[in-house]
Amino acid sequence: MYEIEVTDHFSSAHRLRGEGSCCENLHGHNWFVTVFVRCRDLDGIGIGIDFKAVKREMEGVLAALDHRDLNSVPPFDAQNPSAENIARFVLVEMQRRLSGHRAKVHRVRVSEGPNTAATCMAEE
Repeated sequence: MYEIEVTDHFSSAHRLRGEGSCCENLHGHNWFVTVFVRCRDLDGIGIGIDFKAVKREMEGVLAALDHRDLNSVPPFDAQNPSAENIARFVLVEMQRRLSGHRAKVHRVRVSEGPNTAATCMAEE
């Protein structure tokens, strides 16, 4: 089994409704997102999936979140834009975008900063 990872970032603001602290106030983060893709076999030249293909699809997903108030972007207009929910959103979108590939999105890690992160894993 091979695992490929690609990291990208975006900047946005959010507020966590009902959280009970200062995080309920609008504030921003420079989010770092890592997508982990797994595959059992390599192609004829020894590649599981081209890093550039994963990066291109990530850019499309993250563009919808970049420099936005996440609380106004679906689905976060209805659910809190927590790191956990953002990780699940990216996981689902990346699975959809890479569905035709031999490699499968396994997990997504979203970090709000250098000391905090949330990971959402695909169900096997």
